[in-house]
Amino acid sequence: MGDRPGGGVTPFLTIRGRRGAEALAFYERAFGAVVTERNVAEDGQRLMQAGLRINGGWIMLSDEFPEWRGHDEPAPQGVMLHLQVDDADRWMERAAAAGAVVTMPVADQFWGDRYGQVTDPFGHRWSIGSPIR
Repeated sequence: MGDRPGGGVTPFLTIRGRRGAEALAFYERAFGAVVTERNVAEDGQRLMQAGLRINGGWIMLSDEFPEWRGHDEPAPQGVMLHLQVDDADRWMERAAAAGAVVTMPVADQFWGDRYGQVTDPFGHRWSIGSPIR
């Protein structure tokens, strides 16, 4: 796939409050993200578009641009991003240490995963799961 998303679905997150660069740093610390692309807008400050690899998958993000939409972006809601990982406990601990808020501690679930949920500092919700050993 090279350094750009190929097929499938690639989430594209909007980061409110001109915090796109902060989001990139958070995802690197919290989820081991690798930033593959970063494009700054003409104002020299906001991220027009950035690409990240997290746990083998792609995420794209940008700062919000209310001047293009006619209004500020609403708070993120109705979507959760899932990370299926090798060790949910370790991933959850790393995310919390980086500043994510644990909203559902990791625990054994009936479907056979250790699973929990966090909300990142930008309002995006993440679930983290790994097979029960």
